[in-house]
Amino acid sequence: MTPMVRATAGVFMLFSLASFGQTIIVDSTPSHVVNTFSPLYALGTTVDRVPSNATDTFFRPDQLQQIMSAGWGMVSYRHNPELFVQAWHWNPKGKWSDPSGKGYFVGDSKPTEFIRHSYGYSLPHRGFTRNGGTELDGFSRLDDGDPKTYWKSNPYLTHPFTGEDDSLHPQWVVIDLGEKLEVNAIRIAWGAPFAKKYAIQYWTGDDAMDDQADGEWKMFEHSSVENGSGGTQTLSLGSAVSARFVRLLMTKSSETCDNHGGGDRRNCAGYAINEVFLGTKAGDVFKDLIKHSPDQKQTLTYCSSVDSWHEPSDLYVAPDRMESGDQPGLDLFYNSGITRGLPAMIPVGVLYSTPEDAAAQIAYLEKRGYPISYIEMGEESDGQYMQPEDYAALYLQWATALHRRDPNLKLGGPAFEGVTEDIKAWADAQGRTSWLGRFLDYLKAHHRMSDFAFMSFEHYPYDGCDTPWENIYQEPELLTHIMQVWRDDGLPPDIPLFDTETNAHGGEAAVDIFGALWIADTFGGFLAAGGRGTFYYHALPYSPGHPICANSWGTYHMFMLDEKYQIRQKTSQFYAAQLITQQWVEPKDSPHQMFKATGDIKDQKGRVLVTAYAVKRPDGQWSLMLINKDKDRPHQVRVSFHDDGAPADTTFSGPVTMFTFGSAQYQWHPARKNGYADPDDAPVKSSVPGGGDAVYTLPPASLNVLRARVR
Repeated sequence: MTPMVRATAGVFMLFSLASFGQTIIVDSTPSHVVNTFSPLYALGTTVDRVPSNATDTFFRPDQLQQIMSAGWGMVSYRHNPELFVQAWHWNPKGKWSDPSGKGYFVGDSKPTEFIRHSYGYSLPHRGFTRNGGTELDGFSRLDDGDPKTYWKSNPYLTHPFTGEDDSLHPQWVVIDLGEKLEVNAIRIAWGAPFAKKYAIQYWTGDDAMDDQADGEWKMFEHSSVENGSGGTQTLSLGSAVSARFVRLLMTKSSETCDNHGGGDRRNCAGYAINEVFLGTKAGDVFKDLIKHSPDQKQTLTYCSSVDSWHEPSDLYVAPDRMESGDQPGLDLFYNSGITRGLPAMIPVGVLYSTPEDAAAQIAYLEKRGYPISYIEMGEESDGQYMQPEDYAALYLQWATALHRRDPNLKLGGPAFEGVTEDIKAWADAQGRTSWLGRFLDYLKAHHRMSDFAFMSFEHYPYDGCDTPWENIYQEPELLTHIMQVWRDDGLPPDIPLFDTETNAHGGEAAVDIFGALWIADTFGGFLAAGGRGTFYYHALPYSPGHPICANSWGTYHMFMLDEKYQIRQKTSQFYAAQLITQQWVEPKDSPHQMFKATGDIKDQKGRVLVTAYAVKRPDGQWSLMLINKDKDRPHQVRVSFHDDGAPADTTFSGPVTMFTFGSAQYQWHPARKNGYADPDDAPVKSSVPGGGDAVYTLPPASLNVLRARVR
């Protein structure tokens, strides 16, 4: 066969086609479309909490211009206060439930002043030392050493609000001793309301909180109380048990009022504990194993829910800290230009809020005339260790309030944390452990599936500080697998899936070329699996560095910043974003058809080295995004389009527009304190011949787009 010369990224390569056998096959049969999407709604980004002293810089026109040049479409506004067990004052103006100016806060639904900043308020009745395993701000009142403070459960999970017996929504606290220790006694300093009926249990597995299906809660020998009287009670539990996790499970409340008074029935609903002690008892001597401290050094405790009662003094703003920083004001968000005038996905507080506040928030936005695409109900309820029936009970109360305001609102959730396997909850009475399955069953049992318009989750597949190159081969299988898991859990096929927050690990990998390849693979993989929309985390150029990772530059974003939060350099993910949003697809609100594309390039371990994503664009061109995951070798590929109804396969007709982004354009250097890229160049554009004999060279570790018409 005649040797062929081809130009790729400005470099001509000479090779013989005789030994060539690597082909990307696109199934272009019209009836085999795997997805139809509009890029402006399917390829989105996010806005999240930032340090309060960074807001003005990030929303400065010159900074926004650079951010928006990445080309992302619809924005998903994230609800960060719920990750820190805080009540979000989306509107700083509002009304407190108590006339003295404290209690439950409802933002003012009447538009008056421009909302530029908003903040989360810490909850004084918190029972978490930390939630989700990584949140390091705040502490639990269950073991803070102060008998005047107390944890209190969420009143909206009691009969007056759920309409169900309280035993269907048992509330609990879990004590993590850190290791298995001998336990035979517990002392509980009850607050008000106290539990009249409760039990003490221990966990038989390894991790009661993060591996809830691997073990069970067992009763201590003497652990059930049927008619509790409050006060401080010391219980002998019988024979000592070696346990790390101990749970206090409460099923009937005294319904007495806490120290906020009886003027608000929420003050008299649920359960309250001032302090808890756990250990051993011999005779009259009680040995406490819990460390009581008003900080993160206390013994870890977890809780089923938290009462959102708070007061003005619970606001603490440290200008340079994310956890006490700024949820950019909703008026600033909509008027800055970052939404491009598109409807935005907006969250409402659920876990630490009230239905009235959620309804007021949406009323405010609608009165302003701001477009809303979807409403996400809370954020990461699984990360708060909430049981599915509790979240579902809150979801329906909030849905009632919101749909009373506007029946056309599209509500969904639960905004799961970035897991790669099914989320498991402690087994219920029927032995069911699927979190999503039980949530859906609750909605079905209450005939309320019509209130569930979409399912949302986050995708962060990597743990730890290091992300070895081998992890790149896991995408997109990790993503498509978890999407199938949700369907297997019972998610109806007509309910769309949204990946409302996604990125690679925030260590060195995210800013290396790895980050660009990973973003392309996960966005392409999500759409190829039939997802409705996926959102890059995040548009604003800031995330704090990981607290324990020396190789983290705070890199869940597309830019590196200087000490004044100004953009100083683009990262690899910025260039990937531009390739995806402006070259692979047309950057407009028009339907794109996606087709399955497969390759036969694998390494000796059977791992796919080149993944491919094919779309037919509104302009009539076919666009193929090719990701060479082999960091050491280039690969040459042919492209073939197969239509079951056509007499023969076809291919690109020339010329073919090609974009290439690899190590020749971008290399990350971690040597300096802040890290830097050199070179730091845009993808290379070239024009190469098409036709049946065309072969395209993909450099090592590169993201490529081929675009042309097909004959």
